[in-house]
Amino acid sequence: MKSLLITGSSGYLGSVFIETFDDDYKIFKFSLLKMKLDTLKLEHINVILHFAALVHQKKVKAYEDYFKINTEYPVELARKAKKSGVGHFIYISSVAVYGDKRSLVREATACNPVTPYGKSKLVAENELLKLGDDNFTVSILRPPMIYGRNAPGNIALLIKLIKMAIILPLGGINNKRSFVYVGNLVALINQIIQKRQSGIFLAADDEPLSTTQLINLISKGMKKNVALVNIPAFSLLLQKLKPSLHNKLYRNFEIDDSFTKSVLDYRNPYTVEEGMRYMTKF
Repeated sequence: MKSLLITGSSGYLGSVFIETFDDDYKIFKFSLLKMKLDTLKLEHINVILHFAALVHQKKVKAYEDYFKINTEYPVELARKAKKSGVGHFIYISSVAVYGDKRSLVREATACNPVTPYGKSKLVAENELLKLGDDNFTVSILRPPMIYGRNAPGNIALLIKLIKMAIILPLGGINNKRSFVYVGNLVALINQIIQKRQSGIFLAADDEPLSTTQLINLISKGMKKNVALVNIPAFSLLLQKLKPSLHNKLYRNFEIDDSFTKSVLDYRNPYTVEEGMRYMTKF
């Protein structure tokens, strides 16, 4: 049985992974914020899963804060792991490394992050990949927005909005955006562990959704009737006042993960409809 060290074990993705695969691995937890690296013993660890991260904050944070947590900590941990004989380091990055101008991305698509979060993730990726060799496998995983039961962030805000709303001005939006159900994501992480494959990988459900489709699927799962109307003036106003939110609601962002699936011999265990149904099953 492989021994795993997990950082960010109390976060959403870390906790779901542990709940799903607790019987398959010997799992150890480590908090980079509460514990010191120099006290960490890694000789018995086979794989490190680095889930810990500083994500987008409501209160504005300086780039230095993101850099410290998203770049310095994992790189320092990886260097220590390599010296200690750990064979595999998996870093959970983000599609934020691509920036906000791409409509279709693949593993090799050029990166141009625009947020401190995305920039700190990309720097970490580059430094970690330099450490990789025949004895130390480095795997980078870039997921999009994660959804699932009790998922935090934008998906939680959307569910809250749907619960409260009777009418939403988000009808007739025909964009295509890729998301990933947390059950598919942890299954992919498990496959990366099993294959011990180095490189950059993408995660996504098999089918992209438009914003209108997404709201309809969530509403259906919640058994909530929400009228979606198309108001062009709303889109124009939002584009002016909240351009980043407008991008998320109206622009295309598709992920082509065919290379990842081919290299890892992987298939998603859940469809989009199944993921949405499990998320909204209260």
